[in-house]
Amino acid sequence: MAKLPDFEALAVFAKVVELRSFAGAASELAMSKATVSKAVTRLEERLGARLFNRTSRRLALTDAGHKLAERATRLLADGEAAENEALAQSVAPRGLVRLAVPMTFGIKAVAPLLPEFFQAYPEVSVDLHLSDATVDLIGEGFDMAVRIARLPDSSLIARQLFTMPRYTVAAPSYLRQHGRPTHPMHLAEHKCFSYAYLSTPNVWHYTNSAGEQASVRPGGQLRVNNGEAVMPALIAGLGIAELPEFIVGEAISSGQVEVILKDWKQAEGAVHLVTPPGGPRPARVEALGDFLAAKLPGTCKRRPRGKATTS
Repeated sequence: MAKLPDFEALAVFAKVVELRSFAGAASELAMSKATVSKAVTRLEERLGARLFNRTSRRLALTDAGHKLAERATRLLADGEAAENEALAQSVAPRGLVRLAVPMTFGIKAVAPLLPEFFQAYPEVSVDLHLSDATVDLIGEGFDMAVRIARLPDSSLIARQLFTMPRYTVAAPSYLRQHGRPTHPMHLAEHKCFSYAYLSTPNVWHYTNSAGEQASVRPGGQLRVNNGEAVMPALIAGLGIAELPEFIVGEAISSGQVEVILKDWKQAEGAVHLVTPPGGPRPARVEALGDFLAAKLPGTCKRRPRGKATTS
């Protein structure tokens, strides 16, 4: 049976290569210099090749040392990462998690889940930041964010939870008075409410089953930075809005508003958990992320009934 590699000796060798010093490696590894030297000697004997040329003033890698150094360094890095990740997971979740969430989604979907989370993790606290503006996770020191969109490429780590349809809607009273648009370009003739934080502000994009695309820049009396704010004017019959399901779904189900342009589909976004890049996340962040990933789809993924088809 083949012997296992001498992982300790390989890791010690990698540290000596990194610091170009036996004494430095011994200090960083909390070993004696003799132990470090023996580990390297043991490795040389096992491989049958000298790894360093040593003088009183200089330490240089041999050809064999150069060939081994890259793999040994990678092995050390992988081992340290695995150990750090295991340690992070083994620590009981405690401390503060800074979480950024769109305002209405945070109030309707996230905040109601927090009592259950706090019962399960009594040593974790949450700083819940509610804003529809896209926060800078790294620059503003957030541990995690919920984002509802089609995410652009970035260095952030995104975990998609579920899709979130959008609907173009109007109150029955508005449609009786002003007529029902049947093509997106007809929206230019109507009063529409606009939302400040669309990925393309003030532009609504549509596609039909034939692949035809239409982009519209509707105008109206009201522009908001929170989608919930258009609901009173929308229900009062003062205009048309384009809103995500979590804001307008109940009004569709109750008949307060109707889905229009059913032959056209808006770009469907998704609910994501987003975290900064980097190494293993603290246990408190992992705990909240896993909790939201488990609970949010069941809480939020409800399709409006009856009139909400968007074929």
